[in-house]
Amino acid sequence: MDSALFLNQVFNGFSVASLYLLAALGLSLSFGLMRVINMAHGEMLMLGGYLAFLTLSIIPGFVGLLLAIVVAFIGAALVGSVIQSALIRRLTSRPLDTLLATWGVSLILQQAARDIFGPIGVEVQAPAWLNASIQIRDGALAGLTIPSARLFILLVMALVLGGLALLLTKTRIGLMVRASNQDRMMAAATGIDVKRVDLAVFCLGSGIAGLAGVVLALLGPVTPSVGQSYIVPAFLVVVMGGLGSILGTTLSALILGLIAALSQIFVDVSIAQVLLLVFVIFFIQVRPQGVIAPTSRALDF
Repeated sequence: MDSALFLNQVFNGFSVASLYLLAALGLSLSFGLMRVINMAHGEMLMLGGYLAFLTLSIIPGFVGLLLAIVVAFIGAALVGSVIQSALIRRLTSRPLDTLLATWGVSLILQQAARDIFGPIGVEVQAPAWLNASIQIRDGALAGLTIPSARLFILLVMALVLGGLALLLTKTRIGLMVRASNQDRMMAAATGIDVKRVDLAVFCLGSGIAGLAGVVLALLGPVTPSVGQSYIVPAFLVVVMGGLGSILGTTLSALILGLIAALSQIFVDVSIAQVLLLVFVIFFIQVRPQGVIAPTSRALDF
């Protein structure tokens, strides 16, 4: 095997893992806390991509990119708050109805994007330096080509993951989220408003998905169905990682990203996706609790 090809695919695996992780973090939070399957989560990525397109069309350059990240996060979080308040909160005790309702919201959002932006993807005008690449010609990493856009994605992923870890471990809202995740009834008995916690977590997860849409837009055109390309891998990451475990989700995204990238050395993209699904099914059969087993003091009857 060509060492340069292998090194490039390993790096691509890390960048793919970053995209999987950004797409899956919101699902991990909402699924772990509320046990809600949000089929419209992919459309938050799409919304973030379109908001990035509009923002960078008005304010180009690096400042526009930073502003696009903020706008996409806030915009997706607001849409998520509407979905949670108007729909999911009323169907929390009916998981199948929640799945069908959010799937309907997904179709509505996709059609709205087609009506507004058209069925053909729009190109985001990223800063010129993101189109460059770093080539290593000497040493042990000779032959490795690192696109600047992929490095930026890795940086964004690290900052989001670090910020989320600090939020959950060092703040009052993080304490309430962890308490609600361990035992909702006991958390409510101690005075925590679990419905507000649900809303905050859902908005946060939607905002992170919108942010993921921005970095995804740096790699290709934004289309009405772009979110659907990542929703299935995101669910696989969450299930394999262990419900509600941020560490498990991170490790799962890394494993699946590397498998997806390295398998493409030998097979095409479609077969690589099949292998990814087969691997997750096999892993869940061997370790059904996921990479990191969720811990809870609650008793499920």
